[in-house]
Amino acid sequence: MTDHQVHALPNGIRILFKHSPSPITHCCFVLNAGSRDELPQKEGLAHFIEHLLFKETERRSTPQILNHLELVGADLNAYTTKEYTCIHASLLKQHLERAVDLFEDILFHSTFPEDEMEKERGVILDEISSYLDQPEEAIQDDFEEYLFKGHPIGNNILGTPESVGILNGADIKQFTAANNNTHQMIFAVYGDYDFKKLVKLCEKYFGNVPENTSQKNRIAPDAISHGIYALQKPISQTHCILGGRAYPSAHQNKYGLLLLNNVLGGMGMSNRLNLEIREKHGIAYTIESNYTSLTDTGIFSIYFGTDAEKAEKALKLVHKELKKLRDNKLGTVQLKQAKEKFIGQIALAEESRMSLIISMAKSLLDFNRIDSLEEIFAKINAVTAEGLLEISNEIFDNDRMITLLFEPK
Repeated sequence: MTDHQVHALPNGIRILFKHSPSPITHCCFVLNAGSRDELPQKEGLAHFIEHLLFKETERRSTPQILNHLELVGADLNAYTTKEYTCIHASLLKQHLERAVDLFEDILFHSTFPEDEMEKERGVILDEISSYLDQPEEAIQDDFEEYLFKGHPIGNNILGTPESVGILNGADIKQFTAANNNTHQMIFAVYGDYDFKKLVKLCEKYFGNVPENTSQKNRIAPDAISHGIYALQKPISQTHCILGGRAYPSAHQNKYGLLLLNNVLGGMGMSNRLNLEIREKHGIAYTIESNYTSLTDTGIFSIYFGTDAEKAEKALKLVHKELKKLRDNKLGTVQLKQAKEKFIGQIALAEESRMSLIISMAKSLLDFNRIDSLEEIFAKINAVTAEGLLEISNEIFDNDRMITLLFEPK
């Protein structure tokens, strides 16, 4: 039995609803448009547009937009990824119509005035500078640039000072016309409502949005070779990231790699990398692994920061842990414990209701369906030790991995 409801408006915009008997509502509007959809020399455009959505519209000034939900104690925010743009709000349930009204206004009636564009351009240039001052953030962006060299997925979501400096109103019109397909938009609500009344509310505000059926031409990235890169930076520690391409979101091995990532360097303090490199050898405060799946590729990476004289040893220990997973199957007890830990973490994560409703909206965009927790747990429990060994030998193959080091000057 499904725990959610979906309704498609005639223009293609879909309404996703999950009931919760709570006085707090979480809602989001997710568009299938991100930084990978930008044209060459237009890097940072999707993120630039996201910022400008909170500026003037045809009937609201910037202060009116910012105050509309904050005046009733609501939280409003947005973000851009490689593939999505998301606006989200948390509020008392009686104020949902205020959020729906505001979302429709900023998404479909923003005017992008020149003076606001210039102010926000400065804000984003400061944001880029701030990231460059944080090596643990900057190294991730540089790593993805090496991993997807020459492909839009490798571009920094924020853009570059040069690209952001020349973005204009014509670029915004071109991008929104080409990427804001109304059939690839989801408005999702997690709260205490009657679904029929919610649909009527959405019809009132979103029903008159003109249909857009523009089709993307996303091209999957080509294969790349491995490599080791070292960059000198004005920093006090060595920062390292290594990894490679991984499975796309619809791949049959996705849940196997998610489980493997959790064993290796995922949530909590008991993962293998943390136990070996931080707890046993005491040579890195932060060490973690991550797996991000995209529609046609994925990214697996391991990050750590340490003193320059300890970096070589830390890197050797990381490779030692990867080799263990390539050479040895998890035992029956190890596999059972790994699954129980991962399933428990997923169940706890569902308590973050905003994260959950955004995740559901993205799943509806990508797969036209949403797996229940029971279905997700079944996929995790179906993973075998033999399957994990095969995944390890494919994803952790040294000939498929890139290593990037930020070293102190």
